[in-house]
Amino acid sequence: MSTARDEKVSIIPLGGVGEIGKNMFVIRYRDDIIVIDCGLMFPEDEMLGVDYVIPDITYLREHRDKVLGIFITHGHEDHIGALPYVLKELSVPVYGPRLALALVEARLKERNQDFPVDPVYVKAGQKVRCGPFKVEFIHVNHSISDVLAMAITTPAGVIIHTADFKFDQTPIDGIVTDYHTFAEYGSKGVLVLMSDSTNAERPGYTLSERQVSQAFDDAFRAAPGRIIVATFSSNIHRIQQVVDATHHYGRKLCMLGRSMVNVARTASELGYLSIPDGILVSEEELNRHDDSRMVLLTTGSQGEPMAALSRMAMGSHRSVSIKRGDTVIISASPIPGNEKSVGTNINRLFKLGAEVIYEAVSGVHVSGHASQEELKLMLNLTRPKYFVPIHGEYRHLVKHARLAREVGIPEDRIFIPEIGSVLEFDSKSGRVAGQVPGGRVIVDGLGVGDVGSVVLRDRRQLSQDGIVVVIVTVDKETGDMLGTPEVITRGFIYVRESEEFIDATREFVKSIVRQRTSGKVPPDWQALRGTVRDSLASYFYEKTLRQPMILPVVVEV
Repeated sequence: MSTARDEKVSIIPLGGVGEIGKNMFVIRYRDDIIVIDCGLMFPEDEMLGVDYVIPDITYLREHRDKVLGIFITHGHEDHIGALPYVLKELSVPVYGPRLALALVEARLKERNQDFPVDPVYVKAGQKVRCGPFKVEFIHVNHSISDVLAMAITTPAGVIIHTADFKFDQTPIDGIVTDYHTFAEYGSKGVLVLMSDSTNAERPGYTLSERQVSQAFDDAFRAAPGRIIVATFSSNIHRIQQVVDATHHYGRKLCMLGRSMVNVARTASELGYLSIPDGILVSEEELNRHDDSRMVLLTTGSQGEPMAALSRMAMGSHRSVSIKRGDTVIISASPIPGNEKSVGTNINRLFKLGAEVIYEAVSGVHVSGHASQEELKLMLNLTRPKYFVPIHGEYRHLVKHARLAREVGIPEDRIFIPEIGSVLEFDSKSGRVAGQVPGGRVIVDGLGVGDVGSVVLRDRRQLSQDGIVVVIVTVDKETGDMLGTPEVITRGFIYVRESEEFIDATREFVKSIVRQRTSGKVPPDWQALRGTVRDSLASYFYEKTLRQPMILPVVVEV
């Protein structure tokens, strides 16, 4: 018979380790499971045409009868974005702060969905029981309102999940991170700490969000014409600062971008955003106001091709054309992988005559994540027996693990997990106890999981060397070739300037077809297509050093 001392609890990351985004963590005790967060990740450069990446929930699908609920820490996409897809598979209650669940509800409505079970709204200081788990919600500071860390009491011990956090002494909403509760759990005993590693490479402390207010004030005071501010639509604190600066300088505010408008409306209705009466104008009313009195708040801080700021930079926005005298403030740092597209937008905006203010040269953005000294403080407050760094690329997890060793946690009690790792803990030991299915599921349009490595490889090949379609018409009875093969290229060579090469390609295909069909009735058309493809691949590489995708088509008449 087991006792409280040898009860075991498992932590299984299905996302959020070794990567930025796609946060999802499974906590399992015996046959009961809860899930913390359910986020998406934006595609990497090589994922051509992909919309989002979400966690592989094969493990949860296989154990759906054991899942008691999903607990959400806050309303950023990398923590809630996969819920519309996951809730199609799991009919369980979702627990979370009111703002986060309101944003989830909006995402569900966009997809004509609803919560399968009534959501449970929670707030800091509240405790809820979910099977064998008792969860207490702890207020932390971040770049969005209503962020909740969690202390999960299990029969094996307490697990603390910090959520995304920083220790901000002067937060915009005036409510500082709850040091006391973290310290109280630390004094009683914490089995495992799971802590945000995003800024584990940054020394010192993260600046307060209020630092941005001064930078905005300086920029607004100096701007002669329109001010265009791009930031994350979910950064409610930053939006509030733009609203405040707009009101202070007697300007009007226009919000551009569907997500910006929707999030601001939701936050305002719930009381998380305060917008003075008469300050807002619609996109249609922009031209009725003098440029020197206008502020535009827009999406596109990450260089997303279809976002409002990117369309302005490309000169294709329906309502706004960038001109000399405009001041563009990019109030966000690039997510890893987005640096090139953000830099391209900045260059285009400068070329169009705008003055561009961005993080590299000003204080218009501060991080919402804890730096090294704050990470050490969290470790010292909670004093965990075991430590699991989360929320970061592999180098961030390693750096965070080193910080844990610096504050006295033995190396054999620190676990750097991989997606799908089963980390098992009890009062005496911690270990990697196995592996479950885990990885990435690609969302492309309405398709979920139907784009895999083969499709992405084909897209990369098409983007690099183009495609060649060869159409051969043959007599169905005799196998004789009828006419001349047709060669169609896209992204490989420009036909009008390469007619000799195309003619030579046709003759080459003719010779291959004749060799393969001579004396064979009926010919093996499948083998013929394979031969044409392979022979042309060698021919093209020899002549051009390129490797286009080759699609042979045999038409029988």
